[in-house]
Amino acid sequence: MSNSFATIQSIAASTFRSTRDKSTTVEKDENGRLVLAGDAFEEATYPKYLPTWDTTEHYEPLTPFEFVDPGIRADPAFPNLLSHDNESLKVKRLTPKFGTEVRGVQLSQLSDAGKDELALLVAQRGVVVFRDQDLADLPIEDALKFSSHFGRNHIHPTSGAPKGFPEVHLVYRSKNDSVYDSFFQEHISSIAWHSDVTYELQPPGTTFLGMLDGPETGGDTIFADSVEAYNRLSPKFREILSGLEVLHSGVAQAQSSRAQGGVVRRDPVETFHPLIRQHPVTKQKALYVNPQFSRYIKGLKREESDAILNFIYDFISKSADIQVRASWEPKTVVVWDNRRTLHSALLDWASGERRHAFRLTPQAERPTEDWDEAKKKAEEKSN
Repeated sequence: MSNSFATIQSIAASTFRSTRDKSTTVEKDENGRLVLAGDAFEEATYPKYLPTWDTTEHYEPLTPFEFVDPGIRADPAFPNLLSHDNESLKVKRLTPKFGTEVRGVQLSQLSDAGKDELALLVAQRGVVVFRDQDLADLPIEDALKFSSHFGRNHIHPTSGAPKGFPEVHLVYRSKNDSVYDSFFQEHISSIAWHSDVTYELQPPGTTFLGMLDGPETGGDTIFADSVEAYNRLSPKFREILSGLEVLHSGVAQAQSSRAQGGVVRRDPVETFHPLIRQHPVTKQKALYVNPQFSRYIKGLKREESDAILNFIYDFISKSADIQVRASWEPKTVVVWDNRRTLHSALLDWASGERRHAFRLTPQAERPTEDWDEAKKKAEEKSN
């Protein structure tokens, strides 16, 4: 087994999956499952969340499911999430339109009504940073039960997962690895804007990332607001983009995993989604493309498609005024709406500290450009 395997797969779907790190190795356990070798288990704060790769796992294609966003049921006054009676509550807007930090709310203790309000708040603000959370301290099955309130928990096709819990996506960079040096021998930037697994028929909505171990400083995650990006476009250009569909593909991700000796739990899929999607709760429209998984616009010649997509990617990547940077503290959980954001991890620390995080990724609805129009067509079809 290649020594590069653990780095490639444990940082699955990120910029660094092609990095070859000689300092991280894997070995097979008694059941043939690939696990981290060395002292990773002893040194990790949360060893139950260390990544494993079961080469015997193979799942059938995902099937469609009925989804109703819990934010639709929410009280917009947020009485259960942001109660005025909570003396510990501190809420700070990170930018005027995008991003919020909350202290004094324990996500694991929310009632169902509070979870509904959480979905609404995240839909409105795009990304919400919650401090001092105990979600990682729960049994993993309880954490998954919590996230299932927001949709069907997604099983990532290639990434490392805790033993017995393929629904948990893990991000892992080993202590004292050589990723920083080796990566920047070949690249000048670690930024890789993406939205998660957009190739699925029903991609994620409300998404949770919890930090387990991290550097004292560095390793932040940056987010971009694709709602504001859409709003910045001229009415004429929005009209040009309306009705266009883009192919989102998981093929390259699966091929990369196979090439490195990794796992592919489910055959890769490709799906056309509207370039513009409307949120089912806020009714805001957003640009729904990303350079990691979007391939081309249906019906356009390749050069035409590339010109439009590259314009959007360049515009979003350069627009610091529609972005927010989420810094990580111990026990931080960042919640974002994958339907209206792009994000990228940052590889900016060379201090040798481990970065270990878990992601809970509930799936949402199939992207739609105009919900009123879709409802009208559905009614006409039924008649």
